[in-house]
Amino acid sequence: MTDPNAIQPSELDQLPDRDPEETAEWQASLDAVAKAAGPHRAAYLMRRTLERAEGNGIALPKLLETDYVNTIPTAAEPSVPGDEEMERKITAWNRWNAAAMVTRGSKYGVGGHIATFASAAWLYETGFNHFFKGKEADGSGDQLYIQGHASPGIYARAFLDGRLDESHLDNFRRESGGNGLPSYPHPRRLPWLWEFPTVSMGLGPLSAIYQARFNRYLTARGIKDVSESHVWAFLGDGEMDEPESTAALALASREGLDNLTFVINCNLQRLDGPVRANFKIVQELEAQFRGAGWNVVKSLWGNAWDELFQLDTTGALVRRLREVPDAQVQTYQTRDAAFIRQDFFGKDPALVEMAKLLSDDKILECFHLSRGGHEARKVYAAYKAAVEFKGAPTVILAQTVKGHTLGEGFASKNANHQMKKLTVDEFKTMRDLLELPIKDSDFVDGVVPYGHPGADSPEVRYLQERRAALGGPAPARRVHPVAPLPAPAEKAFASFDKGSGSQNVATTMAFVRLIKDLVRDKETGRRWVPIVPDEARTFGMESLFPSLGIYSPKGQTYEPVDRDQLMYYKEAQNGQILNEGITEAGSMADFIAASTSYATHGEAMIPFYIFYSMFGWQRTADQMWQLGDQLGRGFLVGATAGRTTLTGEGLQHADGHSPVIAATNPAALTYDPAFAYEVATIVRDGIRRMYGEAAPGEDQNVFYYLTVYNEPLPQPAKPSGLGVDEGIVKGLYRFNTAESAGLSPVANAPRIQLLGSGTAIHWVLKAQRMLAEEWGVAADVWSATSWTELRRDALEADAGLLRGEDRVPYVRQALHGAEGPVLAVSDYMRQVPDQIAQWVEQDWSSLGADGFGLSDTREGARRHFGVDAESVVVAALAQLARRGEVRATAVKEAREKYGL
Repeated sequence: MTDPNAIQPSELDQLPDRDPEETAEWQASLDAVAKAAGPHRAAYLMRRTLERAEGNGIALPKLLETDYVNTIPTAAEPSVPGDEEMERKITAWNRWNAAAMVTRGSKYGVGGHIATFASAAWLYETGFNHFFKGKEADGSGDQLYIQGHASPGIYARAFLDGRLDESHLDNFRRESGGNGLPSYPHPRRLPWLWEFPTVSMGLGPLSAIYQARFNRYLTARGIKDVSESHVWAFLGDGEMDEPESTAALALASREGLDNLTFVINCNLQRLDGPVRANFKIVQELEAQFRGAGWNVVKSLWGNAWDELFQLDTTGALVRRLREVPDAQVQTYQTRDAAFIRQDFFGKDPALVEMAKLLSDDKILECFHLSRGGHEARKVYAAYKAAVEFKGAPTVILAQTVKGHTLGEGFASKNANHQMKKLTVDEFKTMRDLLELPIKDSDFVDGVVPYGHPGADSPEVRYLQERRAALGGPAPARRVHPVAPLPAPAEKAFASFDKGSGSQNVATTMAFVRLIKDLVRDKETGRRWVPIVPDEARTFGMESLFPSLGIYSPKGQTYEPVDRDQLMYYKEAQNGQILNEGITEAGSMADFIAASTSYATHGEAMIPFYIFYSMFGWQRTADQMWQLGDQLGRGFLVGATAGRTTLTGEGLQHADGHSPVIAATNPAALTYDPAFAYEVATIVRDGIRRMYGEAAPGEDQNVFYYLTVYNEPLPQPAKPSGLGVDEGIVKGLYRFNTAESAGLSPVANAPRIQLLGSGTAIHWVLKAQRMLAEEWGVAADVWSATSWTELRRDALEADAGLLRGEDRVPYVRQALHGAEGPVLAVSDYMRQVPDQIAQWVEQDWSSLGADGFGLSDTREGARRHFGVDAESVVVAALAQLARRGEVRATAVKEAREKYGL
């Protein structure tokens, strides 16, 4: 029977063969080996042949999987240049104190994780002693993305080197009283230690890739040479299930980011059980990373396995290791030698004979303890290979045992992620295993003691000497004292004050025009980082292509199809624009790297990321939290904003809720500007606050979210008078009154205050005129540039009352004495303006675009949601009618007149 998967002659005929006879000989040789020595031998020869071809630079598809053995054999391992015994002692102290800290904290019910660091201790210690460069090293040192659940071990090491004391450890996960330690890497909570928040799993690996890429960007643009900086991301094998973990692997290999190393702790366990119970996660990851173009280094087995591999003359052991699923490997970790002899070795006659040569102790040493990730020489060899490899990023797949050295109650148990403490007896067993000089009498009242060899001990001196040689403590976050950036020239902002005259301009276009002026500023222009996810033309940014260039490490190796056009597509090695393709997550990772460059590299950069507003907070809100946690600064711009301004696109593109989500993020300053001059005023103030001279009490570690619209409309001049700029920044100012709008209401006319934000103010202005001309109602119009900032100010005032302060919220001050009720109108859910309702002294009502979006014209969508000018008029009349200020029949008449 013909094999349906075999290559048919007709297929081979499409490939030129200059020597068919030679080809036939090779094929016959392979057939003979398979027949005489078996298919395993034939497969072995094929793999070795392909490896030789790859090593000689012959263009063949790469092997996606190699055998389940170490990439670097024992004979090829370099010697560790330090004192291995001293490093073993340091690691033992760190293991002890990490477990003690979590166990002591368990009495408060605050939780903590023990098993992750126990498995990864050598992965960190080897790096800290030999590879991770501190802030005083060349460039900016290395960037370390620490696995979130391993934080107790990092705190334990900081305790050993004197950066933390026992009071810190005793306040792990208890921060409210001061002197506490956050549960995970949180720069906002411990800004001198942590650089990168990583515990929202998947975001760490994604951010690490874009950080390594941004390092190249800074160097290529001549901002700062950080070519000596290396990015290390420590990840869990279970974490790699997150889609963000592998979302940018191709980018890293495509751009040859050999300044990046992933270290994946393959302890084969996720939170509830095995990562790949019926399969092999290491092999899966190897294939995934090799297929994406990464260099892969596997460090799976410790030195105890060398004897077994030397006995494996038939390849039976390697074959068996490849076929045993991960869950069974975990089972071997907890079973005795007899079970392993029967279940592992008993499956193959050659292995049965091998097992006869092995003692029970040898079998248990191999299957219970000996993993590549637990031995300094193995880890050092893998790290050295990673930093010396050029042309591609490296991933190290280090196999470990989750809960290693914590005792039989922890090691490889499915529940060990949820196990928060050890008993005193388990600690004593651990002490003996680690050979620590801790006495039984040190356990006072059943409380496990912290251990420290002394500030002047050989261990501490060694640790500190190694860190000094590598450029100082790590991890560490440092904000270098630099002068505030000079303010851009005022004319860039003032040009918007006069309005657009008869020309219709969308606020998206106004923002882009402002940026075009700002990037030309002599002092700060080069620090702008424009970021866009393949929508530059949608937002009118194509004019920036030829002037700024799109960053590409290869420059432009082709002739662009639009080369004859003024706004041609220009890529350059020193390009300023980051045009990321269709990836909002990647663009946000770009933004985070750029927005924190002031701390990471001591170079303040001003990123702005412009995106479809619907695909910002809805899609990547978790990264916005990461941005706030990492103390990032910059401008997020939700373009084509609002639920009714993007004609025809419909539900999936109609954003009616991003300000609601943004309001939940304390670091986000959310603005919904209506006019071009408001956009300019907000951006100017944002540059001052984040990069210039912040006012006393102002937090510089914030970012701005601006909504801008694609609807071309007349842009008015900025109103004259005091308080306009202050009102724009604080969130509310009076744009006009009925009188200043020239509507000349009759004496004692009913009056209402209309508050509008964003594009809604244009419907409000139309409604103002209709109310005056058709219903004899005087309306004053207010521009609410930020409902969220108004609310936060009011919340702060409320909190001040509890401290004995007496401060009136700004929104109440602004509206104080304004005649009539208030009607607020937004192109977002009513929940957005309703944020401030409780602090408004007047009668309150609101209109908004609640519900799902739909495809229609702007006018049709606004009528559907009841936010068009006619709907505003009816709602205003209804409010006044309830107060007895207009006749009740006017509401019905208006509804009928406007066809509502």
